[in-house]
Amino acid sequence: MDIDVARTFLEVVKTGSFVGAANNLNLTQTAVSARIRVLEDRLDRPVFVRNKAGAKLTPAGEQFLRFATTLVQVWDRARHAVALPPGRDTVVTIGAELSLWSPLLRHWLLWMRRECPEIAVSTQIDMSERLMEQVQDGSLDVAVIYAAQSRPGVIAELLFEEKLVFVRTTPANRPLAPEDHVRIDWGEEFAASYQAAFPDQPNPVVSISYGPLALEYILATGGSGYFRKGFIRSYLEEGRLALVPDSPEFSYSAYVVHSTKADPGVMARIRSGLRAAAEIAV
Repeated sequence: MDIDVARTFLEVVKTGSFVGAANNLNLTQTAVSARIRVLEDRLDRPVFVRNKAGAKLTPAGEQFLRFATTLVQVWDRARHAVALPPGRDTVVTIGAELSLWSPLLRHWLLWMRRECPEIAVSTQIDMSERLMEQVQDGSLDVAVIYAAQSRPGVIAELLFEEKLVFVRTTPANRPLAPEDHVRIDWGEEFAASYQAAFPDQPNPVVSISYGPLALEYILATGGSGYFRKGFIRSYLEEGRLALVPDSPEFSYSAYVVHSTKADPGVMARIRSGLRAAAEIAV
C-alpha cells in the first residue's frame, strides 16, 4: 500500500471533498481521484460516494478508515525511528493520560535524560482508550494509564496503587454546604464505588473532569472533593487542605502498558525510570 494513497484517503475524509483534499495536498483534483481509484481497485470496492455535496464514506470506507490511520501512524513512526537524532540509538514513544503527566511523567523525562541519554523520547497526551489502541496497533511503545483493560497483544503491569481521599479546604471549622462539594471524574470504577458509599448524596452543582482544575477551583472558592493523595500531599502539609475524618478511601491504580513485541531491553529501562519517578511522585 502506497502511504501517499492512504494519506490522500484521510485528507478526503477530513475535508469531505476531493477538491479540498487536492488544495491541502497541493495536488490536482485529477491526481487525487487517481489515487482513490488505485485504492478502490486494490480493495475491490468503492470507499467514497461522490455527489455535489462532496464525498461521503461507504461502509467499506468506514472500515478502511481505522486501518489507513494506523498505516500512516506506523509509517511516520518508522520514518522518525530511522532518522534518529545525532547520538541516539533508538526512540521511545510514550503516552499518558493528562492527570498522570504531572508530576509522574515529568520526573520520568528527567530520569531518562540523566540515565538514558542515548534514547530519544517522543511523548503525547490522550484518553486511556485511545492510548491502549495505539499500543495495540504499534504506533505507541508505552502508555501509562489508569484502569488498564485486558487486550490481545498488550501487557499491563501495575506501576503504583494510589488512594483517592476526601478532603476539604480549611479552616475545618467553617461549615460547607452540599453545593460546595465538587464531583471529579475518576472513571467508572470510582463512580460506582462513590455511589455505593454515598447513596443519598445529591447531584453535584459543579462537576470537573480534570483533578488539578478542580483543586484550583476549591482552593479559590472553598469546597471539598476526592483527590489523589500524592497530588495533594503538599497542600495537606501546608494546612490549605484537611482530610475529612472517617471518610472512605478508594484505590486508584496506574499501569504501564506495552506490546508483547516490545524490545525487552528498552522496556526494562523504561520501567526502571517509571518506578523511580513513581517513588518521587506518589
